[in-house]
Amino acid sequence: MQHDWSTDQSSLSKEQRRIFELLSQETHHLIIQSVLGHPEHLISRTELDHAVPKRRGAVRDQLDNLIDAGILDLYRHEPSETTRDYPSKFYGLTERGVEILYEYNYLRGVPVARALYENTRKSAKVERHENAPRPELPDAVREALSTADEREQTA
Repeated sequence: MQHDWSTDQSSLSKEQRRIFELLSQETHHLIIQSVLGHPEHLISRTELDHAVPKRRGAVRDQLDNLIDAGILDLYRHEPSETTRDYPSKFYGLTERGVEILYEYNYLRGVPVARALYENTRKSAKVERHENAPRPELPDAVREALSTADEREQTA
């Protein structure tokens, strides 16, 4: 049986167009840059609302889109669920998200995203959330992002 490679190529280019459109949408782009720039690459909703100057509902909808696309996931830090001062939910990349961002050269921008995040003025609440305990990212995600961070330090 002969394989129809033209079908694979057309579906691949369709998928690539879908991902490109997803990544180039302004709010998606701002959310991803905020995650990449965060020191732990896991960002709370408070930090995200501070970093992305859009309506809260619009950010929520776009977070859902990125989660549905498999780029981001919601990570929970259970010990903080009963603590008032710290968030328990964080948004971070998935393994698929890292692969996509690598393919589209987003990870090259981690040093710039980090510098922007570090040099942004934050309220006391945002700083408290930035320093809150967080869950662990999957090993593959943590390793890919730490490699991007190491490039920043050697540049």
